[in-house]
Amino acid sequence: MKQKDRRTGDGATRSGYDRALGLLARREHSARELKTKLARRGHADGEAGDAIERLQQQGYQDDARFAASIARQRSAQGYGPRRIRAELKSHGLAEPAIREVFIALDADWEAIAAAQLRRRYGTKAPSDRAERAVRAGFLLRRGFDPATVRAVTQAEVDDPGEELD
Repeated sequence: MKQKDRRTGDGATRSGYDRALGLLARREHSARELKTKLARRGHADGEAGDAIERLQQQGYQDDARFAASIARQRSAQGYGPRRIRAELKSHGLAEPAIREVFIALDADWEAIAAAQLRRRYGTKAPSDRAERAVRAGFLLRRGFDPATVRAVTQAEVDDPGEELD
């Protein structure tokens, strides 16, 4: 017995294009993310690739627009550039595209980091070096680079050596 499709209500199966378009109607997706979701729903690689290519030609799917959207959202949520860069890479975006997003974003990372500290710890100054280190660790985990963390917390922060910016 054929199972009814939740969206159409009849026994018809949806094409990869229709499914991808439905996903894009809810929010932006990267091409890699769409391909993965279509594969999970049983669409062949060729069908998924053709659907994504058609959506790109029509302007419905654009990795650059997706990247800009993610970067704006995450910076507004108080995440730093390292965390945002890692998320964009996980979505399959190339380094040149990521650099373009950060140029266009033009965020004040020190102000964002300071706002996160105020939100988390209030306006009270840290009482000692240990408290500064705790606050620095918080910012590092949120994806801020060591230079920004040092500037905002005045804590001694080691640079891990891997520069993601």
